[in-house]
Parts: sequence; structure tokens; C-alpha cells
Amino acid sequence: MSGRAQLMWDEAVTGYDFGSGHPMDPVRLALTMRLVEAFELDRGPLEVVAAKPAGDSTLRLVHRQDYIAAVRRASADPAAADLSYGLGTADDPAFAGMHEASALIAGQSVGAAEAVWRGDAAHAVNFAGGLHHGMPGGASGFCIYNDASLAIARLLELGAERVAYVDVDVHHGDGVQATFWEDPRVLTISLHEHPRTLFPQTGWPEETGGEGAEGTAANVALPAGTGDEGWLRAFHAVVPELLAAFRPQVIVTQHGADTHFEDPLAHLAVSLDAQRMVAEACHDLAHQYADGRWVALGGGGYAVVDVVPRSWTHLAAIAAGRPIDPASMVPEHWRHEVFRRTRQLAPHRMTDGRTPQWRDFVDDGYDPADRLDQAVLATRRAVFPSHGLLP
Repeated sequence: MSGRAQLMWDEAVTGYDFGSGHPMDPVRLALTMRLVEAFELDRGPLEVVAAKPAGDSTLRLVHRQDYIAAVRRASADPAAADLSYGLGTADDPAFAGMHEASALIAGQSVGAAEAVWRGDAAHAVNFAGGLHHGMPGGASGFCIYNDASLAIARLLELGAERVAYVDVDVHHGDGVQATFWEDPRVLTISLHEHPRTLFPQTGWPEETGGEGAEGTAANVALPAGTGDEGWLRAFHAVVPELLAAFRPQVIVTQHGADTHFEDPLAHLAVSLDAQRMVAEACHDLAHQYADGRWVALGGGGYAVVDVVPRSWTHLAAIAAGRPIDPASMVPEHWRHEVFRRTRQLAPHRMTDGRTPQWRDFVDDGYDPADRLDQAVLATRRAVFPSHGLLP
């Protein structure tokens, strides 16, 4: 296997644009790539690769042909968007070129999966991806085609027998879970804000997989307000043990940056520093349990200047084997670019100034009266016995 890391990038992914005022502002993608370049990660540590858009035969690995046809129609004429497919809604407005932009993002994630499986790269990153709400037959939650599901489906098509998907976006990875609900070859783990308080109102601990695939869906429903200590405690209380038991050949991770305390659409209180620590943990877990095969995707994240570019640049740097010191100053020319594009002031450092700590759930014990510990225990009780693990 190559030791190189690939960054999947085509400037045209910024055409995934729901319009002025929509939270999913594509400037977050452009600013992330410019920050990657400002740290010169594209000059050696990362091989920047543009994959082809996903064609219909690839899209059909996950999506129904009638839905793909509906996206094409809305893409050619946004006024023809069919609400029955989730197109033309407030969350997913139709826009000209929607199919092409969505297929291009999907193509980057599929290309990342192919590169890692074939050994062309040890790790591959597509921060434009992670559109995890897309359903086989409909758009949902800012997501048209589900590139994460398509990457996993392509891995299975290439011969993978066990793929683990770890989703740390603030929203439940419902589309990926639904796609592989009855497939025992895919383990989906999602840590997210509790469905009582956040879209899509799914991801309860009792959701553990369909018939023949019991225990292959794990959901940690975190209380609103959970910060660094609780988020890291929950991650380490669930993810490593399940990966050790499942023995994945590839790990696909989704790194939505909307867990951050500045994110306008959710209610967790996680710092950039904790997000970086989870990215590092995912990298280490891939080496520990999957021979280093790691596909890392972006996802949500709506603090498009302060949070998203820094979080995903850390992710890319970790994948490249050249992690950025959190105390590093943000390059000044990038800060000028931010102001030019957005008229907002950019952050000065690659840190929120936090040094997160957490207590280990197993070694340090848990508090049955603590809401975070109750959430972790509910997940462990629901899923761990299916893997021969003690809850």
C-alpha cells in the first residue's frame, strides 16, 4: 500500500450551491482548500486528485433510478422540482446544475474509496463529501446524493467484506444507516445530538440494525450542551471496542464540524481542539484495526469562516502525516482572502485555546445519574452484546 495520502478536490464542487442565505454556503469548501494550500499541504504531503463525477451506474449502487431522473429534471429546470422526492424544499432548493455538482462530490468520495482499497493511497480525504442524509429515494437535510453511502457501496462492490462507518457530525447519519440497515458487512456508528432536540429526529440507541444485521448500527444520542469532555468520553467509550470486535478492512469517517460551540444550527459545545483530537483518533484506529485504510469525509458545519476551514485543514493534515501544531498562526494571506470573500474577520490561530481532557468510561467508571453517561450506557447495552462485548 502506498504511504501517500490523497485529497480529492475539483474546484467545481463549489457549484453545490443552494443559493443566497442557505446555511450550506460553498464558500466553506473554497476557504478550506485555500487554507490547505496556505499550509502547503498540497505540495508534497498530499496528492491532490480530481475524480470523475459519479455516473448513473455508480449512483444506482445506492439511489433509485427514478430519484436520479428526478434530480436530473430539477437540475435542468429548477421549477420542475418534485417535492415528493424532497427536491425544491427549504432545506433542499433546486438549482441549475444540481445533478452535476452532486454527482461530482459523490465521484470524489467514490474515488477516495477506490484509491484506498486498491492501495494507491493509505488515506484519502474528501471534505466536500459527507452528505449523509441523502436517502436512496429522496433528498434530505441539504444532501442530494449520499456520497458516504456510495463510497461504502463501491468498497463492497470491489470486494470488501467488512466496512466500518464512523459519523461524528452533530446530526444523525440517518441516510447511511438506512442504506445498510440490513447489511451485516457494514457497521455504522453515529455520535450526534439527541433526536429529541435536533433534525432528523432519528438515531436512538434502540436503532441497532435490521434482520440479519443486528448490532451493526450503533447510535450515541448526546444531550444538548455536551462539550469536549463528554464528547470525547462518549467517542472513546463506544468506537474503539466496536471496531476491535468488528475488524473492519476499511474505515470511512464523517467529520461534520457542526458539533462546534459556534455552530448556528445545533446545540453541542465542542471545540476545534476536540474535533482535531477525534480526527487523530480516527487515523490511529484505522491503523490499529484496518491496516491504515481510511477514507475521511467532511459533512455539516455552518460557521463557515471561524470553524469549518480550520477543522477540515487539521483533518487533511492528519491524513497527510503532517499534523499542524494547534498553536500555529493562521497564514496572513489566507486571512486576507477570507475578508475579501466574506467581509468577515478570520481567526488568528489553529486552535480555540482548549486542551480537552476526558475520563475513560471503563477504567474510571460511570455515574448512572449523569445524562452523558446514561447515553453511553444505553448504546453499550443496546449494541455491545451482539458483538460479544460486555455493556
